Amino acid sequence: MKTIKQVNLGSQGLVIPTIGLGCMGMSKMNGTGVYGKADEKESISTIHRSFELGGNFLDTADIYGNGENERLVAKAIAGNRDKYIIATKFGVEIDDEGNRTGKINGSKSYLRKAVERSLLNLNTDYIDLYYLHRLDANTPIEETVDAMAELVKEGKVRYIGLSEVGSGTICKAHSIFPLTAIQSEYSLFERQIEELGILDTLKELGIGLISYSPLGRGFLSGTIKHPEDLEEGDWRRNTPRFKDDQFYKNSILLDKIKQVAANKNITLSQLALAWVITKGHVPIPGTKRVKYLEENIAATNIELSQEDLNLLESIIPLGTHTGDRYANMSGVNL
Repeated sequence: MKTIKQVNLGSQGLVIPTIGLGCMGMSKMNGTGVYGKADEKESISTIHRSFELGGNFLDTADIYGNGENERLVAKAIAGNRDKYIIATKFGVEIDDEGNRTGKINGSKSYLRKAVERSLLNLNTDYIDLYYLHRLDANTPIEETVDAMAELVKEGKVRYIGLSEVGSGTICKAHSIFPLTAIQSEYSLFERQIEELGILDTLKELGIGLISYSPLGRGFLSGTIKHPEDLEEGDWRRNTPRFKDDQFYKNSILLDKIKQVAANKNITLSQLALAWVITKGHVPIPGTKRVKYLEENIAATNIELSQEDLNLLESIIPLGTHTGDRYANMSGVNL
């Protein structure tokens, strides 16, 4: 196993590589792949190749394939559990038959049920990093975090975090039990948490940021030339960033970034990932193919200067509208 530079995620003791692997796209959801077709054998090979290159930080969630993704991760890490750092999430409610109910549930009773299910799916007796996937408006965050803290004390969870929450929620949660990480979408195309001061809050409290969709859900890879390039069933077809005029407005910005990458003799994806890493955060790009995995990990060796950062951020300044990341934004940054 090669080594990737290690970093402290937050200030509670968790050490991880500077890049992780998002596993969501490796499993079917609602009968199809989230980002097109997925092949289990190929996905497991990608996880194994990541490990060979030093990438042992895997991100999943109980709702990815309603448990299927966690079970895939379990297959991939079998026999080497202690050599991987596994993050998973709960809170988007799944009933006892394994179906999503459409509710968000951060209650203690549901947490207990969810963690046992995830431990079973992952074939492990502990989870390295456990997140509340979305904020439950009907359960005070203090109650949820207090219940998550009990899991830490019991040894079922090592560290805890929240996903897609605002500064007020972060402060209240952190006062109950120290948070290790916040997970949110963050990329050159999506800097809302910076605009809202959430990044400042994380810095003040010593909490790490895990950047999901650091490639703008694939837009920053430069491989999608038209919205029609997305396969039937690919959920991005219904997201504002990939629809109608917004897609082509974003393409104009992308062409300018592409020139920066060409001048450095690196790919667009590598430039976008290096930007996140240089900013001091940990990206978890998702891929189910070895080819792209190797390209992404190579980005950890790219050094960007402050001048490089300034140039990129002048192309897409804070406040630039690139299309909402979800068709419904009511459940994020609360």
